[in-house]
Amino acid sequence: MAVKICFVLFFCLVLGVSALNAPLEGFLPNGNFEEGPKPSDIKKTVLQGKNALPRWETSGLVEYISGGPQPGGMFFPVAHGVHAVRLGNEAAISQTIPVKKGAIYALTFAASRTCAQEEVLRVSVPPLSGDIPLQTLYSSNGGDVVSFAFRAASEAAKVTFHNPGKQEDPTCGPLIDAVAIKQLLPVLPTRENLVRNNGFEEGPHRLRNASNGVLLPPKQQDMVSPLPGWLIESLKAVKYIDAAHFNIPFGRAAVELVAGRESAIAQIIRTIPNKVYTLAFTVGDAKNGCHGDMMVEAFAGKSAFKVPFRSVGKGHSKSVSFKFTAISIRTRLTFFSSFYHTRINDYGTLCGPVLDEVKVSPAA
Repeated sequence: MAVKICFVLFFCLVLGVSALNAPLEGFLPNGNFEEGPKPSDIKKTVLQGKNALPRWETSGLVEYISGGPQPGGMFFPVAHGVHAVRLGNEAAISQTIPVKKGAIYALTFAASRTCAQEEVLRVSVPPLSGDIPLQTLYSSNGGDVVSFAFRAASEAAKVTFHNPGKQEDPTCGPLIDAVAIKQLLPVLPTRENLVRNNGFEEGPHRLRNASNGVLLPPKQQDMVSPLPGWLIESLKAVKYIDAAHFNIPFGRAAVELVAGRESAIAQIIRTIPNKVYTLAFTVGDAKNGCHGDMMVEAFAGKSAFKVPFRSVGKGHSKSVSFKFTAISIRTRLTFFSSFYHTRINDYGTLCGPVLDEVKVSPAA
């Protein structure tokens, strides 16, 4: 009997240590806002007091709303639950969470504008801060999901969502209906492939019902990439998609180039000058209603390649390879779509070709 008890205690200890060492992933405490305020802490929809929203601290005019039709004829899309918060003029919500100093994390959150087209959502985790513009709607149902990455500067990180704008209607501002986090693990090249995270398997948390994918904001809005190894160096976002909701050529994840030449992804790899390399990658369609003649343009240093692809929306893909000669010890790989596309059954949703399994290796 004593042996059994010791075994059980040892097993529980191992589970506890494993849980402590496991990378952080999932909703922030009350990250889906389904734990509502007390009746005394809300007046109509406006939260009263900085601690009115459980697990969060608020400042300014913050509303706690339910999705669907609203008084006055408005409609608030809440795609990831029942409740959400709306940030009025200069309003903010924040939460401090425990993290590992020096580790990289990606926040994933659903955000949409409610009034003015020029609405902006400012996300900050000191010392980093970035403005997420909400002018471009990548999906027609208002269910855009965005990722923002940061490197933890200490053992605690204060996550803040702030509406820096001022509208004539003080309640106008971004709507947030889900906030999750994931610790991103390091990715390294190999002798067989100089590209890090070549299949895009390591990336931000994907909300369970995020059927529109996760938008990765441009580099200038996000100093730490939510897609390890890669830079989003364009004016518009690229989309991170998963096998649960899209057709993926390989593995569990890929990227969709959803904004034509304004949607570019890049990586800088180590090369040997004058050495010949083979660049291989796969393009396809996500089986999401994105039809038509597509073109993916790829650059390896000064070498340029174009890959035409005819999509009929059935999840087809093709793999290609090219040779290039490195001209320096660093070579920049860049990929973007030549054209703009929208879904054939939903002209309000941007889409494009899928990129997966990028490989650079010394030519035989």
